[in-house]
Amino acid sequence: MSEDRPQAKVLTCSDGVVHGTREDKSGAALAGFLSEHGFDVVERRVTADGEDNVAAVLTEMSAGFAGLIASTGGTGFAPRDQTPEGTRSVVEREAPGLAEAMRLCNPLGRLSRGVAGVRGDTIIVNTPGSTKGCVEQLEAIIDVLPHALRLLHDTDNSH
Repeated sequence: MSEDRPQAKVLTCSDGVVHGTREDKSGAALAGFLSEHGFDVVERRVTADGEDNVAAVLTEMSAGFAGLIASTGGTGFAPRDQTPEGTRSVVEREAPGLAEAMRLCNPLGRLSRGVAGVRGDTIIVNTPGSTKGCVEQLEAIIDVLPHALRLLHDTDNSH
């Protein structure tokens, strides 16, 4: 991880985007937001909804990666919304404070089942599939993410 520009990856979880019936607006919004806030977005990927699909792609994306993976989509109540389940199956330690802060960003945030956690040197956070919702939820934690990554990578010795 570069000390001045942490790295990030964006994963869009959406059957519609995979099948070409929807444009990946939320993935683009997250990538733009992260770039504007000092992150170097090094990868964007798309996967179909479903626990196994999400888990497989998160496993691949986090292998050997030191940074943030922000997913968008699959955090609601629809039957195929299984991003949190896929994420839970790959994270080694959950970060409930991040997920709780993300849900508090607006009243609709309470409908998000998204989780946050750590896998190796990677922080993974789930955001909703709406363009507005994904940015709002990431905005709720963007100020602490660089510090969290430094702590995870043991480069912040200030305490």
